Amino acid sequence: MKAITITLLVLLYYQVSSGQTKDLVTTEGITNVVHKSNIGKVTFMNGNISLGEYTTSDFLKSFPLTPRSDLNIRVFMDNSVINYLHQLAPTLSPVELLKKGNLQFAFYVDDKFIYKENIDPGCNFGSGGNKKTSTTFRVPFTSTKGEDWWAIYLWDRFKLNGGEKALKTGTHRLRVEIRPYIKISANSDVEVGNLIANGTVELVIKKQEINTEQIKIQGIKPNSGWEISNLAFDKKKIEQLNTQIANYTLKEITSIVVIHDGKLLIEEYFNGADRNTLHDTRSAGKSFVSTLMGIAINDGYIKDENQTLNKFYNLRTFENYEVKKDSVKIRDLLTMSAAFNGSDAYSESPGNEENMYPTDNWVKFTLDLEMDKLKTNGGQWDYFTAGVVLLGDILDKKVPDGLEIYAEKKLFAPLGITKYEWQYTPQKVVNTAGSLQMTSLEYAKYAQLYKNKGTWNGRQIVPASWVRKTLTRQIQIPGRDQQFYGYLFWNRTVLYKGKNYDTFYCAGNGGNEFIIFNDFPLVIIITSKAYNRPYGHSQTDIIVKDFILPSIIN
Repeated sequence: MKAITITLLVLLYYQVSSGQTKDLVTTEGITNVVHKSNIGKVTFMNGNISLGEYTTSDFLKSFPLTPRSDLNIRVFMDNSVINYLHQLAPTLSPVELLKKGNLQFAFYVDDKFIYKENIDPGCNFGSGGNKKTSTTFRVPFTSTKGEDWWAIYLWDRFKLNGGEKALKTGTHRLRVEIRPYIKISANSDVEVGNLIANGTVELVIKKQEINTEQIKIQGIKPNSGWEISNLAFDKKKIEQLNTQIANYTLKEITSIVVIHDGKLLIEEYFNGADRNTLHDTRSAGKSFVSTLMGIAINDGYIKDENQTLNKFYNLRTFENYEVKKDSVKIRDLLTMSAAFNGSDAYSESPGNEENMYPTDNWVKFTLDLEMDKLKTNGGQWDYFTAGVVLLGDILDKKVPDGLEIYAEKKLFAPLGITKYEWQYTPQKVVNTAGSLQMTSLEYAKYAQLYKNKGTWNGRQIVPASWVRKTLTRQIQIPGRDQQFYGYLFWNRTVLYKGKNYDTFYCAGNGGNEFIIFNDFPLVIIITSKAYNRPYGHSQTDIIVKDFILPSIIN
């Protein structure tokens, strides 16, 4: 038996060292004529051209790269991704290979190395791009078609990590190299295989042309519903801001509204948006459930935020019951500190929101989750969208006529908010996970309500005590210096000219933020469509610190 084992190991070593590792799966082969003559090449094309229609005349030699363009690549390989990974780790199963490895992309500009990334093992190649059998695939680096690809975010990271600086106005040679990689364990080094494919294209970068209409401050039109501020501010700073949005230095910004001392100071729209646009601010909508919870407690429909889940659900009827689940408080869900085994920060987390959305009952999905043995209820902040869905469901059950009608009666109507649109759960309950769409001026009313300590036009809409709790540093956010969380509101300190400005804000994917300054008479609404982009929230910080504050504070 020992001799047989040694013989097999010797054979395996001979196969690996001789480059003769047998393929793990049978691929689709190489039947396309263009593919046959371009094995090992990364080719560039304008837009998505299907393999059957793709010819060598479509191969780009030069491409005018603009903020809105459709630069795609089609990669021609002589094998499939899983077989390349098998050559690197022949002892791993197909499932293990696809969990531990994928492709590495390296970017060079004018023959100078700029950026390299091992793309996540979960990244796929769309239709016609099966990692087990396909020998060619297409991905977009830039897109005007609304495509939501990992490759677009990869391109963004390349730009942020030196690519933007290297691709100055002029003509540049871009080279892309692709190799397989695998990381067998957390403690092992990444092993990178031989070059699979590479290709070059000439990128022509022109200075973005903008006109005076794009730069000038947009006058506030009548019928805003707000008293107009007469504060003198530095208009040149706002013109500089508009310039950066117009030339796409600041990307996908759709609106900026500034309220000073309760009056409308600045109202600007970009990229096709206007006063009537309903903006999808994603998770910024979570904050509204905190508001409605405070109102419902004040109305007596909920006792207080210390009530536990077992007062609203028979938790024994759900999977993975344990006593720890009984003791989850409303407050734990409001502060993202419930001990469920769920985290939106980790794609592999069982309770990640992306696992919830495909299910037919989001509440059941959440209550079926196991509890995390390393967490205590109320002990540690961990972003957990599914918990906010529970809050919405609790409210929907407890308030008269359901949450949608209650929100209209108790919050939106008193604020004069008429232009809004809910999304819904599979059970047709308003979706408190986010994407409550409104106009920018309606969002401004909501944020100013908190600045007013819950009052609007002399009427107490939200109890002042609830506003105070909400805008209190309830729990620290791990890994973020001096950043905290209230009741579904974020908190950070903005440093400007040596002075700290404490802010609470609602935040949503893409750089959407409604910012309330604690000790300064300022509310800022910024809406953006930079969804999943690495620069989304960082450019919101730039807008506030480099343009809005300097325009107001001398």
